[in-house]
Amino acid sequence: MQLDLNLLTALDALLEECSVAGAAQRLRLSAPATSRTLGRIRRATGDQILVRTGRTMTPTPHALAIQGEVHDIVQRARAALEPGRDVDLTTLDRVFTIRGHDAVTTAIGPRLLASVQESAPLVSVRLLAEASTDTNELRHGQVDLEVGSSEPELPEVRAQLLGRDDLVIAMRPGHPLAGKRMTRKKFAAAEHVIVSRRGRLTDPVDESLTGLGLQRRVVASAPTSTAALYFVSHSDLVVAVPEHMCGPTITSLGLQTRPMPVDTPSVPLYLAWHQRYDNDKAHAWFRARVRAAFEGLFQP
Repeated sequence: MQLDLNLLTALDALLEECSVAGAAQRLRLSAPATSRTLGRIRRATGDQILVRTGRTMTPTPHALAIQGEVHDIVQRARAALEPGRDVDLTTLDRVFTIRGHDAVTTAIGPRLLASVQESAPLVSVRLLAEASTDTNELRHGQVDLEVGSSEPELPEVRAQLLGRDDLVIAMRPGHPLAGKRMTRKKFAAAEHVIVSRRGRLTDPVDESLTGLGLQRRVVASAPTSTAALYFVSHSDLVVAVPEHMCGPTITSLGLQTRPMPVDTPSVPLYLAWHQRYDNDKAHAWFRARVRAAFEGLFQP
């Protein structure tokens, strides 16, 4: 039987999306055409590949067993067919999209944009705010890179640890605690604002305080660290934020910082992208620019 190698590309998309509609969007085909392609794949493999479970589709054991191999074959084929020359940055006309915490945007944005503009003047960068809920935008190709504090759970998403940041307490220069030694009791007795994109009024700092028999008063939550630090600059509130990621904003607002008097875990920062871009030379160049923008902020 003659095998259409285009079926491998379709199979790769179907197994990543677990959806005929999602794969159709990825392949730029209609849903009926993609459904017919799935039928051809089923006949070629003698396996159902995807079976409907309620409103979703689930890969069969055979599909899961071959998924990695199928993806590797497709990636190698794409690499073989791509021109061997390096990317011409002077003519590269592309939009790259990054999603991440506002502190990340503030910390690396100026350096990243300057680097990109200098090397690739036709490239545009979209910096999106951190989503309030988990998304599959990397999987669907809607976002090129995500920067966050959690390792991705999807097996097809690559991740690199950029570094770790420690929390510090930020306050305005005229704060009653400014210039004084920060003890655990003084910290707990202060009025706090915390950063929470979901509007939560507790975070891991409260767990550390509870373990010490202490409790703090959280006056408010703010959706971004920039907003929280602005609140702090105009009040007697304090906030615990990552030292280096929030460093530019802390400096701009003229705030003071103190070491945390309680033990809190350092905050990891991961750069994540979908494996489909592993051999994309332009994407690899942009990833390198993002990593370079983080250099010097903290040690991995």
